[in-house]
Amino acid sequence: QVQLVESGGRLVQAGDSLSVSCAASGGTFSLHAMGWFRQAPGKERELVAAMARSTTSTYYADSVKGRFTISRDNANNTLYLQMNSLKPEDTAVYYCAARSPYYREYSVNINSYAYWGQGTQVTVSS
Repeated sequence: QVQLVESGGRLVQAGDSLSVSCAASGGTFSLHAMGWFRQAPGKERELVAAMARSTTSTYYADSVKGRFTISRDNANNTLYLQMNSLKPEDTAVYYCAARSPYYREYSVNINSYAYWGQGTQVTVSS
């Protein structure tokens, strides 16, 4: 089964850009639909962006649409989230997650993701 490790989170200022990565191992990364989630203190974990096996099929939450871009590099088993025009409300722990390889498409249901990383902290100061 796939293991996921996020990296790249750090403290940035409002308006800055940041890219976080998710390295996958132990499985066939290209077979997994993937998602980026985030969880702020005191709030539920929410889906930020998702991508099917096909890179042409993506989803973005309204709160990040036009600012964040999800991408994947199947040759290097890595998922990315490029975040531009960051806002203080983007502060959260960011998690990547993978669906079972049985599923081709992404899901907006958090319970549809079987594999999770440990998260990386993104803090946006005002």
